[in-house]
Amino acid sequence: MQEKIQEHFTKIGYTLPGIDENGNLMEEEKFWLSYECQLRYLRATKWKVDDAIKRLESTLKWRREFGLYAHMTPEHLEPEAVTGKEILFGYDVHGRPGFYMIPSRQNTTEATRQIEFAVWMLERCIDLMDEGVESLDLLINFADKAKNPSMSTSRTVLSILQNHYPERLGKALVINVPYLVNMFFKIITPFIDPVTVQKLKFNPDVVKDGIFAEDQVMKDFWGGNQDFEYVHEKYWPVLVSLCKTRKAKWVENWKQMGGTIGIRESDYKSGKSEYPASTDTETATEARHSME
Repeated sequence: MQEKIQEHFTKIGYTLPGIDENGNLMEEEKFWLSYECQLRYLRATKWKVDDAIKRLESTLKWRREFGLYAHMTPEHLEPEAVTGKEILFGYDVHGRPGFYMIPSRQNTTEATRQIEFAVWMLERCIDLMDEGVESLDLLINFADKAKNPSMSTSRTVLSILQNHYPERLGKALVINVPYLVNMFFKIITPFIDPVTVQKLKFNPDVVKDGIFAEDQVMKDFWGGNQDFEYVHEKYWPVLVSLCKTRKAKWVENWKQMGGTIGIRESDYKSGKSEYPASTDTETATEARHSME
């Protein structure tokens, strides 16, 4: 099944449907279309190849239109980050990065940029995933009389996560849920994929439940032993630099392995591959097919 997806995107003359100009896949898009990425979309579509291809193409177009490759820079999004309303911190027992959302620290009113920032942080979670890890944990705390995000913004973020980041959510851990947010979850639950619903956990004890080791989770509200205080001037440049460095290394490894669609994330993350390196796309693709 994966081979059919690989063949679809690597056929000579392929262009993204519905794109009038520059329909050829960019380098960033070929990197994104990894072996594991194709499998994630296959699983999300219950192994229906045609549906997986349609969803992959839909996401490829969405990533362009949303501005992931150009518009959404750290400089553009930094105003959203200054209060620490969204933080990446620690890893769960399966190595998934923890993505904290703290609505009470909301500091802006521009919904579009708020959504862009949430997506940008999702992308940084992916940068922080080690070899063999494909998903993340959301830790959402509605305490401190939170200024809750609008229902429209929440629906949009949820839709993006469900449609364009399939198989990326490990768990969604939610605590101190106010009445209106609780009602919102009840209303939207019938429209959420059942697999995603199973990943929602309300008011968990993340340490006692064995989700996080106590040295990998924040002390306040979450029961860990990490007394973390967000200082933007220290945290932000380190996050940006760390993610940029990791991603650049992976891309360099990917290029050395052929720089084409279908290279395994585990290979370019480790820097080791069973496939011969090649700068020729067709040669590299044929080599992978012959060895699988």
